[in-house]
Amino acid sequence: MQAVSETQTLVIGAGPAGLASGACLRRAGLPFVLLEQANTIASSWRGHYERLHLHTDREHSSLPYLRFPRGTPRYPSRDQVVSYLEQYAAHFGLRPLFGCRVSSLRRAASGWNIETSTGGWRARRVILATGTNAQPHLPAWPGREHFKGPLIHSRDYRNGAPFHGQRVLVVGFGNSAGEIAVDLHEHGARVLLAVRGAVNVAPRDILGLPILSVSLLMSALPPRLADALSWPLVRASIGDIETLGLRRSASGPMTQIAAHGRVPLLDHGTLRLIRQGHIEVAGEVAELDAGGVRFGDGSWREVAAIVAATGYRSSLASLLAPAELPPPASKARRPDGSAERGLYFCGFAVSATGMLRDIGIEARRIAQHIAAAAHELQRFAVK
Repeated sequence: MQAVSETQTLVIGAGPAGLASGACLRRAGLPFVLLEQANTIASSWRGHYERLHLHTDREHSSLPYLRFPRGTPRYPSRDQVVSYLEQYAAHFGLRPLFGCRVSSLRRAASGWNIETSTGGWRARRVILATGTNAQPHLPAWPGREHFKGPLIHSRDYRNGAPFHGQRVLVVGFGNSAGEIAVDLHEHGARVLLAVRGAVNVAPRDILGLPILSVSLLMSALPPRLADALSWPLVRASIGDIETLGLRRSASGPMTQIAAHGRVPLLDHGTLRLIRQGHIEVAGEVAELDAGGVRFGDGSWREVAAIVAATGYRSSLASLLAPAELPPPASKARRPDGSAERGLYFCGFAVSATGMLRDIGIEARRIAQHIAAAAHELQRFAVK
Protein backbone atom coordinates (compact mmCIF):
# COMPACT_ATOMS: atom_id res chain seq x y z
CA MET A 1 0.00 0.00 0.00
CA GLN A 2 1.39 3.38 -0.98
CA ALA A 3 2.03 5.92 1.77
CA VAL A 4 -0.17 9.00 2.10
CA SER A 5 1.64 12.33 2.42
CA GLU A 6 0.13 15.52 3.85
CA THR A 7 0.46 19.22 3.12
CA GLN A 8 -1.53 22.36 3.77
CA THR A 9 -1.77 23.36 0.09
CA LEU A 10 -1.15 21.18 -2.95
CA VAL A 11 -0.44 22.92 -6.27
CA ILE A 12 -0.96 20.72 -9.32
CA GLY A 13 0.97 21.71 -12.45
CA ALA A 14 4.36 23.41 -12.90
CA GLY A 15 3.55 25.56 -15.91
CA PRO A 16 3.10 29.35 -15.65
CA ALA A 17 -0.01 29.09 -13.45
CA GLY A 18 1.51 26.60 -11.02
CA LEU A 19 4.77 28.53 -10.77
CA ALA A 20 2.95 31.83 -10.21
CA SER A 21 0.80 30.21 -7.52
CA GLY A 22 3.88 28.77 -5.82
CA ALA A 23 5.69 32.10 -5.90
CA CYS A 24 2.73 33.93 -4.37
CA LEU A 25 2.31 31.30 -1.66
CA ARG A 26 6.03 31.52 -0.87
CA ARG A 27 5.89 35.32 -0.65
CA ALA A 28 3.01 34.94 1.81
CA GLY A 29 4.95 32.43 3.92
CA LEU A 30 2.44 29.65 3.27
CA PRO A 31 3.55 25.99 3.09
CA PHE A 32 2.76 24.06 -0.08
CA VAL A 33 3.85 21.21 -2.34
CA LEU A 34 4.05 21.53 -6.11
CA LEU A 35 3.37 18.46 -8.28
CA GLU A 36 4.19 18.05 -11.98
CA GLN A 37 3.48 15.00 -14.13
CA ALA A 38 6.35 15.71 -16.57
CA ASN A 39 10.05 15.64 -15.70
CA THR A 40 10.57 19.38 -16.09
CA ILE A 41 8.80 22.66 -15.53
CA ALA A 42 6.96 24.33 -18.43
CA SER A 43 6.69 21.03 -20.29
CA SER A 44 3.89 22.30 -22.55
CA TRP A 45 5.93 25.32 -23.62
CA ARG A 46 8.93 23.13 -24.37
CA GLY A 47 6.80 20.92 -26.60
CA HIS A 48 5.34 23.68 -28.77
CA TYR A 49 6.48 24.36 -32.32
CA GLU A 50 9.81 26.12 -32.72
CA ARG A 51 8.49 29.34 -34.28
CA LEU A 52 6.08 30.06 -31.42
CA HIS A 53 6.18 33.51 -29.84
CA LEU A 54 4.05 34.96 -27.10
CA HIS A 55 1.02 36.59 -28.65
CA THR A 56 0.90 39.10 -25.79
CA ASP A 57 3.69 41.58 -25.15
CA ARG A 58 6.43 41.13 -22.60
CA GLU A 59 5.36 44.08 -20.43
CA HIS A 60 1.95 42.53 -19.78
CA SER A 61 3.10 38.90 -19.60
CA SER A 62 5.48 38.74 -16.62
CA LEU A 63 4.44 36.60 -13.67
CA PRO A 64 4.19 38.09 -10.16
CA TYR A 65 7.29 39.68 -8.59
CA LEU A 66 9.74 38.97 -11.43
CA ARG A 67 9.84 40.65 -14.83
CA PHE A 68 11.26 39.27 -18.05
CA PRO A 69 15.02 39.94 -18.28
CA ARG A 70 16.12 43.25 -19.77
CA GLY A 71 16.69 42.93 -23.48
CA THR A 72 13.90 40.43 -24.06
CA PRO A 73 12.01 41.43 -27.24
CA ARG A 74 8.45 42.71 -27.11
CA TYR A 75 7.11 39.28 -28.10
CA PRO A 76 9.37 36.64 -26.54
CA SER A 77 10.06 33.40 -28.40
CA ARG A 78 9.22 29.95 -27.09
CA ASP A 79 12.78 29.42 -25.86
CA GLN A 80 12.86 32.83 -24.18
CA VAL A 81 9.64 32.04 -22.33
CA VAL A 82 11.02 28.68 -21.19
CA SER A 83 14.22 30.36 -20.02
CA TYR A 84 12.20 32.96 -18.12
CA LEU A 85 10.11 30.27 -16.41
CA GLU A 86 13.29 28.41 -15.42
CA GLN A 87 14.68 31.62 -13.92
CA TYR A 88 11.36 32.22 -12.19
CA ALA A 89 11.38 28.79 -10.54
CA ALA A 90 14.99 29.22 -9.44
CA HIS A 91 14.38 32.75 -8.12
CA PHE A 92 11.58 31.60 -5.83
CA GLY A 93 13.11 28.25 -4.95
CA LEU A 94 10.27 26.28 -6.53
CA ARG A 95 11.15 22.59 -6.63
CA PRO A 96 8.28 20.51 -7.97
CA LEU A 97 7.93 16.81 -7.39
CA PHE A 98 8.36 15.61 -10.97
CA GLY A 99 6.90 12.50 -12.58
CA CYS A 100 3.84 12.73 -10.36
CA ARG A 101 0.64 12.35 -12.37
CA VAL A 102 -2.60 13.13 -10.52
CA SER A 103 -5.40 10.69 -11.30
CA SER A 104 -8.21 11.91 -9.03
CA LEU A 105 -9.24 14.47 -6.42
CA ARG A 106 -11.97 13.65 -3.93
CA ARG A 107 -13.38 15.91 -1.28
CA ALA A 108 -12.83 14.78 2.31
CA ALA A 109 -14.09 16.01 5.66
CA SER A 110 -11.10 18.30 6.22
CA GLY A 111 -9.90 18.96 2.72
CA TRP A 112 -9.01 16.76 -0.25
CA ASN A 113 -7.72 13.27 -0.94
CA ILE A 114 -5.51 13.17 -4.02
CA GLU A 115 -4.41 10.01 -5.83
CA THR A 116 -1.21 10.20 -7.86
CA SER A 117 1.12 7.86 -9.73
CA THR A 118 3.60 8.04 -6.84
CA GLY A 119 1.22 7.80 -3.90
CA GLY A 120 -1.64 9.50 -2.12
CA TRP A 121 -1.86 12.98 -0.65
CA ARG A 122 -4.09 14.73 1.83
CA ALA A 123 -4.32 18.51 1.59
CA ARG A 124 -6.52 21.13 3.19
CA ARG A 125 -6.48 23.08 -0.08
CA VAL A 126 -5.74 22.33 -3.73
CA ILE A 127 -4.79 24.75 -6.50
CA LEU A 128 -5.44 23.25 -9.92
CA ALA A 129 -3.03 24.85 -12.39
CA THR A 130 -3.04 22.29 -15.20
CA GLY A 131 -4.50 24.73 -17.73
CA THR A 132 -6.81 24.30 -20.68
CA ASN A 133 -4.26 22.72 -23.03
CA ALA A 134 -3.93 19.32 -21.40
CA GLN A 135 -5.37 17.05 -24.08
CA PRO A 136 -5.09 17.76 -27.84
CA HIS A 137 -8.38 17.57 -29.72
CA LEU A 138 -8.35 15.90 -33.14
CA PRO A 139 -11.71 15.89 -34.96
CA ALA A 140 -13.10 12.53 -36.12
CA TRP A 141 -13.40 13.52 -39.78
CA PRO A 142 -15.06 10.92 -42.02
CA GLY A 143 -12.41 8.99 -43.91
CA ARG A 144 -9.63 10.01 -41.55
CA GLU A 145 -8.36 6.44 -41.39
CA HIS A 146 -7.88 6.39 -45.19
CA PHE A 147 -5.63 9.42 -45.46
CA LYS A 148 -2.13 8.23 -46.45
CA GLY A 149 -0.05 11.25 -45.52
CA PRO A 150 1.01 12.57 -42.11
CA LEU A 151 -1.93 13.86 -40.06
CA ILE A 152 -0.71 15.53 -36.88
CA HIS A 153 -2.06 17.80 -34.20
CA SER A 154 -0.37 21.17 -33.83
CA ARG A 155 1.09 19.90 -30.54
CA ASP A 156 3.29 17.51 -32.56
CA TYR A 157 4.34 20.06 -35.19
CA ARG A 158 7.92 21.31 -34.81
CA ASN A 159 8.78 23.17 -38.01
CA GLY A 160 8.00 23.16 -41.71
CA ALA A 161 11.27 21.64 -42.95
CA PRO A 162 9.84 18.12 -43.56
CA PHE A 163 7.09 19.62 -45.76
CA HIS A 164 9.22 21.59 -48.22
CA GLY A 165 7.64 21.56 -51.68
CA GLN A 166 4.45 19.83 -50.47
CA ARG A 167 0.89 21.10 -50.25
CA VAL A 168 -0.07 21.07 -46.58
CA LEU A 169 -3.52 21.66 -45.14
CA VAL A 170 -3.64 23.59 -41.87
CA VAL A 171 -7.02 23.21 -40.16
CA GLY A 172 -8.10 26.07 -37.88
CA PHE A 173 -7.88 29.82 -37.65
CA GLY A 174 -6.53 30.50 -34.19
CA ASN A 175 -3.10 31.81 -33.33
CA SER A 176 -1.41 28.43 -33.66
CA ALA A 177 -2.95 27.85 -37.09
CA GLY A 178 -1.96 31.31 -38.30
CA GLU A 179 1.63 31.02 -37.12
CA ILE A 180 2.08 27.44 -38.37
CA ALA A 181 0.76 28.49 -41.80
CA VAL A 182 3.40 31.24 -41.93
CA ASP A 183 6.11 28.83 -40.79
CA LEU A 184 5.18 26.28 -43.46
CA HIS A 185 5.36 28.94 -46.16
CA GLU A 186 8.75 30.11 -44.93
CA HIS A 187 9.98 26.50 -45.23
CA GLY A 188 8.83 26.25 -48.84
CA ALA A 189 5.49 24.45 -48.43
CA ARG A 190 2.32 25.32 -50.34
CA VAL A 191 -0.24 26.11 -47.67
CA LEU A 192 -3.98 25.56 -47.68
CA LEU A 193 -5.86 26.94 -44.66
CA ALA A 194 -9.21 25.35 -43.75
CA VAL A 195 -11.42 27.88 -41.98
CA ARG A 196 -14.75 26.87 -40.50
CA GLY A 197 -17.39 29.57 -40.09
CA ALA A 198 -17.08 33.28 -39.40
CA VAL A 199 -13.95 34.63 -37.75
CA ASN A 200 -12.42 37.60 -36.00
CA VAL A 201 -8.96 38.97 -36.70
CA ALA A 202 -7.16 41.63 -34.71
CA PRO A 203 -3.74 43.18 -35.37
CA ARG A 204 -1.02 42.28 -32.89
CA ASP A 205 -0.14 45.99 -32.71
CA ILE A 206 -2.18 49.15 -33.36
CA LEU A 207 -0.41 52.46 -33.97
CA GLY A 208 2.76 50.98 -32.52
CA LEU A 209 1.03 49.80 -29.35
CA PRO A 210 0.46 46.13 -28.45
CA ILE A 211 -3.19 45.18 -28.95
CA LEU A 212 -3.26 44.12 -25.29
CA SER A 213 -2.75 47.75 -24.25
CA VAL A 214 -5.85 48.68 -26.24
CA SER A 215 -7.78 45.75 -24.76
CA LEU A 216 -6.88 46.87 -21.24
CA LEU A 217 -8.16 50.36 -21.96
CA MET A 218 -11.42 48.88 -23.26
CA SER A 219 -11.82 46.17 -20.61
CA ALA A 220 -14.00 48.30 -18.32
CA LEU A 221 -16.58 48.71 -21.10
CA PRO A 222 -19.26 46.21 -22.12
CA PRO A 223 -17.71 43.95 -24.79
CA ARG A 224 -20.09 45.08 -27.57
CA LEU A 225 -19.34 48.74 -26.89
CA ALA A 226 -15.60 48.04 -26.76
CA ASP A 227 -15.82 46.27 -30.12
CA ALA A 228 -17.78 49.14 -31.67
CA LEU A 229 -15.28 51.75 -30.47
CA SER A 230 -12.19 49.81 -31.52
CA TRP A 231 -13.52 48.60 -34.88
CA PRO A 232 -12.36 51.60 -36.98
CA LEU A 233 -8.76 51.11 -35.76
CA VAL A 234 -8.94 47.34 -36.26
CA ARG A 235 -10.37 47.72 -39.78
CA ALA A 236 -7.72 50.27 -40.71
CA SER A 237 -5.01 47.87 -39.53
CA ILE A 238 -6.18 44.59 -41.08
CA GLY A 239 -8.33 45.71 -44.02
CA ASP A 240 -11.42 43.92 -45.31
CA ILE A 241 -10.91 40.21 -44.57
CA GLU A 242 -13.95 39.22 -46.64
CA THR A 243 -12.02 40.04 -49.81
CA LEU A 244 -9.65 37.24 -48.76
CA GLY A 245 -12.32 34.55 -48.70
CA LEU A 246 -12.90 34.89 -44.95
CA ARG A 247 -16.28 35.57 -43.40
CA ARG A 248 -16.26 38.19 -40.65
CA SER A 249 -18.06 37.30 -37.44
CA ALA A 250 -21.16 39.31 -36.56
CA SER A 251 -19.74 39.79 -33.05
CA GLY A 252 -16.40 41.47 -32.44
CA PRO A 253 -13.26 40.09 -30.78
CA MET A 254 -14.08 41.27 -27.24
CA THR A 255 -17.58 39.83 -27.47
CA GLN A 256 -16.24 36.56 -28.83
CA ILE A 257 -13.84 36.18 -25.91
CA ALA A 258 -16.45 37.11 -23.31
CA ALA A 259 -19.19 34.89 -24.73
CA HIS A 260 -17.23 31.88 -25.97
CA GLY A 261 -13.80 31.97 -24.34
CA ARG A 262 -12.07 31.96 -27.74
CA VAL A 263 -9.26 34.37 -28.58
CA PRO A 264 -9.31 35.71 -32.17
CA LEU A 265 -6.35 35.48 -34.51
CA LEU A 266 -3.80 38.14 -33.60
CA ASP A 267 -2.33 38.70 -37.02
CA HIS A 268 1.40 39.03 -37.50
CA GLY A 269 1.82 38.01 -41.11
CA THR A 270 -0.89 35.50 -41.97
CA LEU A 271 -3.18 37.98 -43.74
CA ARG A 272 -0.30 39.41 -45.77
CA LEU A 273 0.55 35.95 -47.09
CA ILE A 274 -3.10 35.28 -47.91
CA ARG A 275 -3.24 38.55 -49.87
CA GLN A 276 -0.07 37.62 -51.73
CA GLY A 277 -1.49 34.20 -52.65
CA HIS A 278 1.05 32.22 -50.61
CA ILE A 279 -1.65 30.88 -48.28
CA GLU A 280 -4.89 29.72 -49.86
CA VAL A 281 -8.13 29.85 -47.86
CA ALA A 282 -10.57 26.93 -48.04
CA GLY A 283 -13.75 26.07 -46.16
CA GLU A 284 -14.69 23.50 -43.56
CA VAL A 285 -13.29 19.97 -43.86
CA ALA A 286 -16.07 17.54 -44.75
CA GLU A 287 -14.22 14.31 -45.54
CA LEU A 288 -10.77 12.85 -46.07
CA ASP A 289 -9.64 10.18 -48.50
CA ALA A 290 -6.31 8.59 -49.36
CA GLY A 291 -4.82 11.58 -51.13
CA GLY A 292 -6.75 14.66 -50.14
CA VAL A 293 -9.67 16.44 -48.56
CA ARG A 294 -13.20 17.30 -49.58
CA PHE A 295 -14.56 20.57 -48.24
CA GLY A 296 -18.06 21.60 -47.27
CA ASP A 297 -18.71 23.23 -50.64
CA GLY A 298 -18.03 19.92 -52.41
CA SER A 299 -14.59 20.87 -53.77
CA TRP A 300 -11.66 18.44 -53.42
CA ARG A 301 -7.94 19.21 -53.10
CA GLU A 302 -4.94 16.98 -53.06
CA VAL A 303 -2.79 17.44 -49.96
CA ALA A 304 0.34 15.65 -48.81
CA ALA A 305 -0.05 16.34 -45.09
CA ILE A 306 -2.49 17.81 -42.58
CA VAL A 307 -1.75 19.84 -39.46
CA ALA A 308 -4.80 20.09 -37.19
CA ALA A 309 -4.63 23.26 -35.11
CA THR A 310 -7.96 22.30 -33.61
CA GLY A 311 -7.41 23.11 -29.97
CA TYR A 312 -7.23 21.26 -26.70
CA ARG A 313 -9.42 20.04 -23.88
CA SER A 314 -8.67 20.39 -20.18
CA SER A 315 -8.15 17.33 -18.00
CA LEU A 316 -10.48 18.51 -15.24
CA ALA A 317 -13.34 16.17 -16.14
CA SER A 318 -11.06 13.18 -15.54
CA LEU A 319 -9.88 14.50 -12.17
CA LEU A 320 -12.98 15.91 -10.50
CA ALA A 321 -16.53 14.85 -9.81
CA PRO A 322 -19.04 16.76 -11.99
CA ALA A 323 -20.22 18.87 -9.05
CA GLU A 324 -16.67 20.15 -8.48
CA LEU A 325 -16.00 21.30 -12.05
CA PRO A 326 -15.57 25.06 -12.61
CA PRO A 327 -17.81 27.08 -14.93
CA PRO A 328 -16.75 27.48 -18.57
CA ALA A 329 -13.43 29.24 -19.07
CA SER A 330 -15.11 32.44 -20.26
CA LYS A 331 -17.08 32.64 -17.02
CA ALA A 332 -14.39 31.64 -14.52
CA ARG A 333 -13.57 35.10 -13.27
CA ARG A 334 -13.17 34.43 -9.56
CA PRO A 335 -10.35 32.04 -8.64
CA ASP A 336 -11.84 31.64 -5.15
CA GLY A 337 -15.21 30.52 -6.50
CA SER A 338 -14.82 27.16 -4.79
CA ALA A 339 -12.79 28.48 -1.89
CA GLU A 340 -15.28 27.35 0.72
CA ARG A 341 -14.30 23.82 -0.33
CA GLY A 342 -10.58 24.60 -0.50
CA LEU A 343 -10.42 24.21 -4.27
CA TYR A 344 -8.93 26.91 -6.50
CA PHE A 345 -8.45 27.20 -10.26
CA CYS A 346 -5.60 29.17 -11.78
CA GLY A 347 -5.04 29.61 -15.50
CA PHE A 348 -8.44 28.52 -16.80
CA ALA A 349 -10.15 31.86 -17.41
CA VAL A 350 -9.97 33.31 -20.93
CA SER A 351 -10.15 37.07 -21.28
CA ALA A 352 -9.13 39.88 -23.60
CA THR A 353 -6.49 41.10 -21.18
CA GLY A 354 -3.94 38.30 -21.63
CA MET A 355 -3.63 34.80 -20.19
CA LEU A 356 -0.29 35.31 -18.42
CA ARG A 357 -1.37 38.66 -17.04
CA ASP A 358 -4.57 37.10 -15.71
CA ILE A 359 -2.64 34.18 -14.24
CA GLY A 360 -0.62 36.64 -12.18
CA ILE A 361 -3.77 38.35 -10.90
CA GLU A 362 -5.41 35.03 -10.06
CA ALA A 363 -2.31 33.66 -8.29
CA ARG A 364 -2.07 36.74 -6.07
CA ARG A 365 -5.78 36.58 -5.18
CA ILE A 366 -5.59 32.87 -4.38
CA ALA A 367 -2.58 33.35 -2.11
CA GLN A 368 -4.28 36.26 -0.36
CA HIS A 369 -7.43 34.19 0.15
CA ILE A 370 -5.48 31.23 1.54
CA ALA A 371 -3.45 33.51 3.82
CA ALA A 372 -6.65 35.08 5.19
CA ALA A 373 -8.20 31.65 5.76
CA ALA A 374 -5.07 30.38 7.49
CA HIS A 375 -4.97 33.46 9.71
CA GLU A 376 -8.62 32.99 10.64
CA LEU A 377 -8.02 29.32 11.47
CA GLN A 378 -5.05 30.24 13.63
CA ARG A 379 -7.04 32.94 15.45
CA PHE A 380 -9.84 30.47 16.07
CA ALA A 381 -7.35 27.88 17.44
CA VAL A 382 -5.86 30.43 19.85
CA LYS A 383 -9.31 31.18 21.24
